[in-house]
Amino acid sequence: MTEAASPRSEALELALASQDVAAVAFALRHDVVVVPKLVVPPAGVAGAGDGEGDAAGDAAALADRDSAEPVSVAAEQVRVFGRENTDKRILLLFSSAEAYAAMVPDDPDLEVMLYDSDALRAFMEVHLDVLEQVFFDIAGPHTMAAAPEDLLKALK
Repeated sequence: MTEAASPRSEALELALASQDVAAVAFALRHDVVVVPKLVVPPAGVAGAGDGEGDAAGDAAALADRDSAEPVSVAAEQVRVFGRENTDKRILLLFSSAEAYAAMVPDDPDLEVMLYDSDALRAFMEVHLDVLEQVFFDIAGPHTMAAAPEDLLKALK
């Protein structure tokens, strides 16, 4: 992620600040959301293939055409998070790249993608069975959570 490209959704920021579920759903349907991108070290580099990235699976990668444009084709993988000893994952979505960076301030490889409602819905449909929760701006100050099924309904 570069300083020049600072992806964000002002509509989602405002909706989260007001803790308005309907406004969050509206922002997700009509704007973009910042999605963490899984960064995989090249083969042969320490840590490569160690499972640390927590990808939801190979089948659900959606591409980043340009970091300032919503995603629309398959290629890149979403970084999801999970608890040990479970196959369930948590999807973290953000109103801005800065909100993501606040969650993992010591991570040197922060990359994000912008998803529009179609890309987010496609990802959710493919991975609904492994997603147990969705959090928005988990590092605060206006964190919200949603059940994956509820979020998918809101995107339709």
